[in-house]
Amino acid sequence: METRVAVISVIVENNETVEALNQLLHDYGQIIIGRMGIPYRQRGINIISLAVDGPQDSIAALSGKIGALKGVSAKTAYSNVVSNV
Repeated sequence: METRVAVISVIVENNETVEALNQLLHDYGQIIIGRMGIPYRQRGINIISLAVDGPQDSIAALSGKIGALKGVSAKTAYSNVVSNV
């Protein structure tokens, strides 16, 4: 199976979605290398960066599900690092 390394950038504008977002991150925990969250209190948003390593389909599914949450946006940047696991 081919896996890729990527970064998913997430901006949370609606704090009511945090529980659903955390559940998604738990569900996809096997591909998450690490995450960094920054609360930007002056703007009332949260900025999250997720480092992931997994099948491209799984990364795309996670990013899509995150972006489908109300008041949340997500963008993914893929590296050219591909491994066969």
